[in-house]
This record gives sequence, structure tokens and C-alpha cells, in this order.
Amino acid sequence: MKSRMLAGVVAVLLAIVGAVLVVTYAQGADQRAVKDLDPVGVLVVTKAVPAGSSVDILKASVALEQVPGTAVAKSALNTLDASAGKVAAADLVPGEQLLAEKLVAPEDLQTSGSVKVPAGLQEVSFQLEPKRVVGGRLEPGDHVGVFISMKAGGLESKADKETTQLSIHKVLVTAVQRAPEGAAATPAPSASAGTEPDPRDVNLPTGSLMITVAVNDINAGKIVFASEFGDAIWLTREPLDAEDNGPRVMIRPDVYK
Repeated sequence: MKSRMLAGVVAVLLAIVGAVLVVTYAQGADQRAVKDLDPVGVLVVTKAVPAGSSVDILKASVALEQVPGTAVAKSALNTLDASAGKVAAADLVPGEQLLAEKLVAPEDLQTSGSVKVPAGLQEVSFQLEPKRVVGGRLEPGDHVGVFISMKAGGLESKADKETTQLSIHKVLVTAVQRAPEGAAATPAPSASAGTEPDPRDVNLPTGSLMITVAVNDINAGKIVFASEFGDAIWLTREPLDAEDNGPRVMIRPDVYK
């Protein structure tokens, strides 16, 4: 009996040693392969970083990795020592090399990607969470529809009813600014205790967005009023050739028609 138990223990130990040797050899092979390609140390993004994030925030989202020399971009950075005070000029995604041109002075970010305001219009800004801004996918130059919702008082004839209306059509977006990580934001959905996170929640945009649009004076007043006293503003991406079926105020019964 003892000899059989001893044989079993030896077999298990040999299996563990064999597995360790295989893993060690595989890792060594990867290292030897990279070594043969003249590796260069570069900063690689390990965690999604929204545009506007400071270098201090960025430090926790990048890592120095060895990359084959032939795959290293000319402007790839290997340190952030000379980048103090700068911010991310665009959203950074995991796996990409950190390039020098992706870091700019804060004042340059504010004007980056802006669109010229058409004559006779004025700009107004308002802040929304990503789900109200086409998932945070709007860019300067897009045109949007502005939906305004009120829980009461939207119309005299329906003063006690909730109403929603596409109040302004095909509005030109002139700038989009994303709040940096760590700023006050609406948290992304999270899994309940004891449950696995929903894979659909991974990499969802978080943090508020500052949207600037070009409108006439009347529509600017609508946006300001809705931001101050309304209950919700939603934006749709509404290209110039999108259908326009006329103004309509939505109330509860209309949703089921």
C-alpha cells in the first residue's frame, strides 16, 4: 500500500515539474524570439484612457514593454519625464504605443478638432453622460437632433403629463470634450455581489461629455432652459439628409401607437 502511495506522489510531482519546465521553456522561447528582433522598450497603453486625461493619471495606465524594433513607431515614447503638464489629445486604447503627438498642452486640447461657427449662429455648451450622447461617439462636425423631456409643464394642454419632443433639428456640433478619469462621472454598470460582470459592461464609456453646438439665439435659449429646468436632454446623430416628419410632442399613449 505504501509503495503504491509513494508511486502516486512521485507521479504527481513529476507531472508538476514537467509542467513547470514546459512553461519555463515557452517563456524562454518568447524572450529569445523577441531578443532576435532587436527589442526596444516603449510605453504601451494597458488601460483605456479618455481624451483630456493628465499625465499623472496616464502613468497608471501605461507600462514599459519590449517591442520588436521593426514594430516601434518613430514617435513612440519610453518615458513620461518630459511630458509633465500635458494631457491626452485623444482617447487611448489598450495595446497601442504611446506616441508623442498624443500628448498636448491643455490649451491645445480645448481648440483641437473644433469646427468653424457658421455666420449668424452662436455657440452654447452643455454637459451630458455618454448614454445621452449616442454612446459618447459624437465628434466635431456631426449634426445632432436635440430631444428635450419634461415631467410636467411642457404644454399647457398637458401640464400634468410627461412630454418629450425633438425640439431642435440638425444642430452642428463644434466641439466635444471628455472629462478626464477621476472627474465626477456617472459610474458604469457593475455586477451585483457574488455575480460575474456582464461582458457588455467592459470598456463602456464613463464620465461626462461637454458638448458645444452652434445654434441661433432662440435655440440657444431652449438648450439653456432645458439644462437648467428641464428633466433630460438626449442627442441623436442626425445627418443633414435624415428624415424630418415634423414636430411632435410624445406623451405616454404615443409610445404604444
